[in-house]
Amino acid sequence: MISQNKGLSYSDAGVDIDAGNQLVKRIKSSLKKTSRPGAVSSIGGFGGLFDLKAAGFNDPILVAATDGVGTKLKIAIETKQLSTIGIDLVAMCVNDLVCQGAEPLFFLDYFATGKLVLEDAEKIIGGIAIGCEKAGCALVGGETAEMPGIYQGEEFDLAGFSVGAVERGHELPKSTQDGDIIIGLSSNGIHSNGYSLVRKIVENSDLKWADLAPFEDQSLGKVFLKPTKLYVKQCLNIRGLKGIRAFAHITGGGITENIVRILSKGQGVEINLSNWKLPPIFKWLSVAGGVDKLEMLKTFNCGIGMAIICSPSSLDEVFSVLQKFGEQPVVIGNVTSNSKVKYSGNFT
Repeated sequence: MISQNKGLSYSDAGVDIDAGNQLVKRIKSSLKKTSRPGAVSSIGGFGGLFDLKAAGFNDPILVAATDGVGTKLKIAIETKQLSTIGIDLVAMCVNDLVCQGAEPLFFLDYFATGKLVLEDAEKIIGGIAIGCEKAGCALVGGETAEMPGIYQGEEFDLAGFSVGAVERGHELPKSTQDGDIIIGLSSNGIHSNGYSLVRKIVENSDLKWADLAPFEDQSLGKVFLKPTKLYVKQCLNIRGLKGIRAFAHITGGGITENIVRILSKGQGVEINLSNWKLPPIFKWLSVAGGVDKLEMLKTFNCGIGMAIICSPSSLDEVFSVLQKFGEQPVVIGNVTSNSKVKYSGNFT
């Protein structure tokens, strides 16, 4: 009960400004690790500054992307496993940037919660910093909003915003040609799409996040919280090769809808499902949820997190570079003159 002789304060309304200031102090060391050429401002200002010339660009075009991690957040909140969800946030943005041929330069986050718990916020933003460090972009700022009444208790939401640059004339996608090859790079799990369906399947299976996964020797929570794979370094190192046409980040819409986004008008694709193995996590979702093949391909990445389109003559060189980055690329199909998505073969 608030005394009648005392005026209300912001903290009485559920917002602790001092806690927010303390969080900034806690995360400064993590932010310093994301420093890169071009990042010229420190945390705490009204905006983040970035010098494109210092980053080595001559005639750049800026590319921007924004995203979140969807209802994957619900699993992180329920299991209190918060250290990797920030990596997902960064990956969902920067993996989109490289599809335009852009190098990610800097990142900003928006973290909103009903009650700011310093230890939890530090883990979340620490994950964002790790993602930025891996992607080679600077975490130049963000917003932490304590919003009781909008979010209940310690629930939170995340959004990310990233800016990259590409030299004029080197933007992707380029014009794709009939007969071009589609290369797939493996995912490391569900990434950050399809989680409303994932959560429904787990619920209908009478399983808890702490239960051992039926398909892997880890808890369901840990398996489904594996952070989204970053494809920045791999793609940046092949974007300039002769014959590279386009990259497609396999996110919402799955394989079915994302590859066609980068094709020239009137073209389609033929995907051979026999060319890669469907990972166990996707097999389990399909069986446990009774999800048919076409729905799986439209909802999930099904083991392919990034697709690359290149000319047939450049295939060997592209494979060679990707393998140096630890990838095991696989040809998953080709571009056709029929403006449809056609599947052949079956998952193994």
